[in-house]
Amino acid sequence: MVKKKEHLCVGVPFHAAEIYISRLIAKGYKVAICEQLEDPKATKGLVKRGVIRVVTPGTVIETNMLEEKKNNYIMSIVKSGMHYGLAICDISTGDFYATEIKLPENNFEKLLDEYARFAPAEIVVNTSMGASEKEINIMKDRNPSFVTIREDKIFSNKEDMLLKLYTIVDNFENKKEDLKDKELAVSAINGLLDYFSETQKVKLAHINKIKIYEVKKYMALDINARRSLELTERMRDKSKKGTLIWVLDKTSTSMGGRLLRRWINDPLVELEEIQNRLDSVSELKNNLMLRGDITDTLKKVYDIERLAGKISYGNANARDMISLKNSLINLPSLKATLSKFSSKYIQKLNNNLDQLTDIAELIEEAIVEEPPITIKEGGIIKTGYKEEIDEYRKASTDGKKWVIELEAKERELTRN
Repeated sequence: MVKKKEHLCVGVPFHAAEIYISRLIAKGYKVAICEQLEDPKATKGLVKRGVIRVVTPGTVIETNMLEEKKNNYIMSIVKSGMHYGLAICDISTGDFYATEIKLPENNFEKLLDEYARFAPAEIVVNTSMGASEKEINIMKDRNPSFVTIREDKIFSNKEDMLLKLYTIVDNFENKKEDLKDKELAVSAINGLLDYFSETQKVKLAHINKIKIYEVKKYMALDINARRSLELTERMRDKSKKGTLIWVLDKTSTSMGGRLLRRWINDPLVELEEIQNRLDSVSELKNNLMLRGDITDTLKKVYDIERLAGKISYGNANARDMISLKNSLINLPSLKATLSKFSSKYIQKLNNNLDQLTDIAELIEEAIVEEPPITIKEGGIIKTGYKEEIDEYRKASTDGKKWVIELEAKERELTRN
């Protein structure tokens, strides 16, 4: 089912669904995916069907529908008088940020700066913001986002569940225990999380940390400045070639490419953080051998952020698991290399890097090296991983012999 001013019902082959979804999303539609909820063999009459997920421009997770080195953000905006609360998330990676704009004046201009910085594919707004047609039109003129207006009740300012279910941190990654001074940010966060629950139908376990930042942490660049500087796209044709990121981006992974894009879009203004970053860059520049080791290691690492998102959704396949394993087995080598650096920023990265050896070992023990794409094809689990699975596999491949052996075994037990 597709919705845009009207409802359309379409049936497409399962293997071609992503092609049609990507075309509809590009045109600004929301796509509701319906599946059978019961086993046809075990059901009499009509099989129960239901919506299992709603795909919107801001909630796309399919990697072939996303740019590798660019985040796909969705933004929640709560307007209260002249002030605003913002929550921003890339659902494919789990990155989640929030802030609020409560300045003496020019609050909407600051909102436009943040809107231009993240360039969201979709915005979710409360009724007050939705009623501000002039503001919405100005924003859409700068960046054509899909707009969804939601009821005010979902933009709750209750903080208890947020603090219980999520790790909330500030600009400096310090854990926050109290959000009473961030009511508008909390409202925007709750509104966005509610939207995820309504559209995705599953708990997004990879979204577990929310950073509440201060807008003054980053240099204010309005949309016109960003266009003129051609940081990430050219003014004339919006292409990447010839831009600052085109010149600088020599990253080895998609994750690194997205991080570099964020750094270019978010120039720091705090001297200490600028110095820490420069110290790290200087040390990397002066250690040619170690820098080469890091580059070689990272070239073997897949997009772990988006793999984690697929796993959280429950739509990762066995080949995704092998990609994850092949990435994780490189983490010990990466950590060993990082430990040889002394700069504050790199040491912090090293200390926070979990090698995840238990997960890599589990995948290595359980899944064959070249598994099929779908579960229905079978042959995913290694022989010897679990005795029960081995028995079932034996029954499926050598059923007749297994039945004869079972008969003989049962006959012997009966005699006794």
